[in-house]
Amino acid sequence: MYSTTFNFRDGDFILRSDCPYDDKLMCSSESIDFRVHRCVLSAASPVFDGMFTLPQPASDADIIIPVVPVTETSAVLDTILRFVYPVADPVIATLDELGPALEAARKYDFGVAIDALRKRLIASDFLKLYPLRVFGISNRFDLAEEARVASRALLSTSLSKQYPHEDLKHVTAYDYHQLVVAREQRAHAAIELLQPPRDLKCMQCNGRWDRARDPPRWWMEYKERAKEELRLRPTSDVIFSLSFLQQSAQTGCVGCPASILCSSWFFDQLKRSIDDLPTTP
Repeated sequence: MYSTTFNFRDGDFILRSDCPYDDKLMCSSESIDFRVHRCVLSAASPVFDGMFTLPQPASDADIIIPVVPVTETSAVLDTILRFVYPVADPVIATLDELGPALEAARKYDFGVAIDALRKRLIASDFLKLYPLRVFGISNRFDLAEEARVASRALLSTSLSKQYPHEDLKHVTAYDYHQLVVAREQRAHAAIELLQPPRDLKCMQCNGRWDRARDPPRWWMEYKERAKEELRLRPTSDVIFSLSFLQQSAQTGCVGCPASILCSSWFFDQLKRSIDDLPTTP
């Protein structure tokens, strides 16, 4: 069976998928033939370019064009060839699709496919849902910049909520320890920044002379919840959100909501200070 996309009449070379024994006569029932062009693969891949320069054995009389069996699945071949040919780019919806495609692209040194897959790996949807898996895949293929991006994204989620997956086998104990230590250090540094300025006041809470030097009631409640949140996720994403601040306003006195609104300058400074903390090991 031929690929519906990569079956060119003038193709002079066939890639046969799903051949685990590197033998075109012993392929699986799911094997698909991709009739492509040597010139295109040579231009896109130094591996194929080198292979095509080697002396080729004489073909049998009944074989029209050479067939090369490969271990990759038809889905993986279709994905990486779409980056090489002027056709629609592949839709990569899951990391389960991306991992094997990136492995094949690196195996055959398809530079354009590697670059595109690296960008897709650190797309916002993957980083939001599976930052630890992205970190594992990055480590597997020695992608240092992508690993740093994933480690930053991990700060916004609880490590205990990251489900185990085969991709995590590529995260060494040393790398994981660095992630944990970096989180703890950043959380500790962020909590240390939770210090109210002297002029953070509430007209109602601090109206009496004996309470004039105390922080407003809303601050004490806010600080405790912020500390708890920063220990779980040492970022500024949650503690400056409207819903988080609103809860503190509701637990204070009648003047606390107005005090919080008038403290926007302080929250801006505090947020910048937390955001400036180191994000990676």
